[in-house]
Amino acid sequence: MNATVKDVMTAEVVAVKQDATFKDIATLLRLYRVSAFPVVDDDDQVIGVVSEADLLPKEALVAGPGLPPGRLSVVLHRREFSKAGGVTAADIMTRPPITITPDEPVTSAARLMYSCKVKRLPVVSENGRLVGIISRADVLAVYSRPDEEIRQEIRQNVILKGFLTDPDRFMITVKDGIVTLEGRPETAGSGHDIVADIWHVEGVVSVRDLLTYPEPEHRENRTQSPGLMY
Repeated sequence: MNATVKDVMTAEVVAVKQDATFKDIATLLRLYRVSAFPVVDDDDQVIGVVSEADLLPKEALVAGPGLPPGRLSVVLHRREFSKAGGVTAADIMTRPPITITPDEPVTSAARLMYSCKVKRLPVVSENGRLVGIISRADVLAVYSRPDEEIRQEIRQNVILKGFLTDPDRFMITVKDGIVTLEGRPETAGSGHDIVADIWHVEGVVSVRDLLTYPEPEHRENRTQSPGLMY
């Protein structure tokens, strides 16, 4: 099982047009209980993302007159001042948008969310049109995979097909996504490789390596003396 973005994304997406008003965006965020919306143009192409964080500068600026100018300048950067004065999605959205395509693996979405520090990603087609959205909760859904399904994938896909090794050489148990692997691999190298591949099986939380590794072979280096000639 190699889940892709389209396997876990939400296809029915609430998006806002670039001319959506500040008030409309704030109302929709509250209504749908989300923290951000994709912003699309007239061709449904994603051109930005508008979030609660993009709306906050206006509230901070409204409260600003009671603060000394110097303090206000520290609180609100130049870009945030610009957003505070915006009245439409196009004025306040974050651009360019961080997006992903439907056929990308879920792991790519997770890495992108982590590195860019975002909670969700608009999913776009090849021409940039909005087709869905994937959230952190969607990414973490792979960890709800049944333990027995994980065990069978390890036996059949990792050990049998991946390493052409009899799975019965090993005792594989999976509990709450934690894999415990026991047995004796043919070589130390193959054992380490099997463990490494198990880490990449979807739904695996951790791997406990209890394999009994073969002792390394030691070759004796013998120096042969040249034969004596008589």
